[in-house]
Amino acid sequence: MKKLSLNRFWAIEENHNFLRFTKQNIVLALSISVIYFIWFSQVVPYRPEHSTLYFLILTLFYVNGVTRSFLKAMLPFIIFWILYDSLRIIPNYVVNPVHIRQPYEIEKYLFGVNDNGVRLTLNEYFTKHHTPFLDLLSGLFYINWVPVPFLFGIYAFWKDKALIYSFTYCFLFVNLIGFVVYYTYPAAPPWYVAEYGFIEHFNIMGNVGNLKHFDALVGAPIFKGIYEKNANVFAAMPSLHSAYPLIVLYFAAKKRVGYFIVFFVIFCVGIWCSAVYSNHHYVIDVLAGMTCAVLGIVLFNLFVRKPMIKYILPL
Repeated sequence: MKKLSLNRFWAIEENHNFLRFTKQNIVLALSISVIYFIWFSQVVPYRPEHSTLYFLILTLFYVNGVTRSFLKAMLPFIIFWILYDSLRIIPNYVVNPVHIRQPYEIEKYLFGVNDNGVRLTLNEYFTKHHTPFLDLLSGLFYINWVPVPFLFGIYAFWKDKALIYSFTYCFLFVNLIGFVVYYTYPAAPPWYVAEYGFIEHFNIMGNVGNLKHFDALVGAPIFKGIYEKNANVFAAMPSLHSAYPLIVLYFAAKKRVGYFIVFFVIFCVGIWCSAVYSNHHYVIDVLAGMTCAVLGIVLFNLFVRKPMIKYILPL
C-alpha cells in the first residue's frame, strides 16, 4: 500500500480534469503555506520574491495535472533556491575562518600573468584590459547560469519524463556538495580583494564586480540588482556557476541531443571564462566547481542505484 502511494505521488498526472480541492490537497497546501511563511518571516528575513515563488508554486499545484507534474519534476530547483537563500541564517564566516589572501596567492602563482613587469591574476589583468565586446559577451553568458539549466529541464520534462528527475535531483545533489565546501572553506572572491584588500569585513552584501560594465552597456542595473541581494559573499570556492553548465552538458550528452551538444559545450566554456573575466571567481574556483560537478554526478549515479532511493524517488 505504501509503495502504491509513492507511485501515485510521482505519477505523471496529465489529466486536466483532476480533482483540485480534495481534502488531501487542501490540507497539504495549507500546511506548506504555514511552514513556508513562518520560515520566510520568522527565520529568514522576508523579501517580495518569497511571495512570488509561493504563488508560482500554488499556481502550478492547482492549474492542472500537467503543471502539478511539472512542479514535482522541478521541486529540486525550488529546494535549492530555498536552501541557498537560507544560508544567510548562519553565515559561513562564523563557522570557519575566511580565506582571503591564500586563494589570491595560489591563483597568482598558478595562473598569474605578467603585465608591464607586474604579476597579476587574470582577474586583475581583465579588470585593467576589459573591452565593451567582452563585457557584453561575458554578461550574456553569466546571466544565463540559471535560465539555461531551467530551460533544459523544461525540454527534458516534455521529451523524457525519466531524465528530468535524474537531472533535477543531480543538480540539487551537486549544490549540496558545494554548500558543504562553502562552510568548510569560506573564500573571498576576487572583487573582494580589489575592494577591501586582505582585511576582513563581515556582514557585507555582494558586489557586481566587472559585470558593472554590462549593466552600463545595456543601460539597466541587472546584475547590480542581483548581487545587492546576495549575502553569501565568502562563497567563491567552488564556483557553482561553473558546475551547472557541466551538469547540463552531461545530461544533454546522455539524452543525445545531436548537434545541439555544441551549444552546451560553448555555454560551458563561456560561463567558465565569464566567471574569471567578471572578477567573481578565480580560475581555481572554476576548477573546483568543475570538480564538484564531476564528483557530484559520479556519486549521484552510485547513490541512485540503492534500492531505497529507487523506492522513494522516480529515478
